[in-house]
Amino acid sequence: MKRTKTLLVAAGFVLFAAATLRAAGIKLIANPSVGASSISAEELKRVFLLTKTTLDDGSHVEPVVTKGGRAHEVFLKEYLSKTDADLQTYYRSLVFTGKASMPKILASEADVAAFVAKTKGAIGYVGAATDAPGTKTLAVK
Repeated sequence: MKRTKTLLVAAGFVLFAAATLRAAGIKLIANPSVGASSISAEELKRVFLLTKTTLDDGSHVEPVVTKGGRAHEVFLKEYLSKTDADLQTYYRSLVFTGKASMPKILASEADVAAFVAKTKGAIGYVGAATDAPGTKTLAVK
């Protein structure tokens, strides 16, 4: 009886974790030149906030963002804790003060996938169901 209860609790946790990942519905993609296969949430945040240009494994990265859409909203909320307006204001302040250049902003997830596939060091995000040939998926730990 105790074993059955433990199995039910474990199954519940697995289902909850799977539902949480599905709810996020995004995947992080990178050009195959990026050596890392995973990235910490903090490192990811620093890359997209333009305070870090090299991953812990030494790979140079260039973040790419979309102009909008569901994946963009989820990515901003889950990983950057910003709205699109907040992010644009943040980027403009970095450019204005000379601390960074605007990242590449593309119109669609398909454009992001194509850019990441052909650009050494590029890293971006797309919806989990978006086909991204020529890229690799990075795990966020």
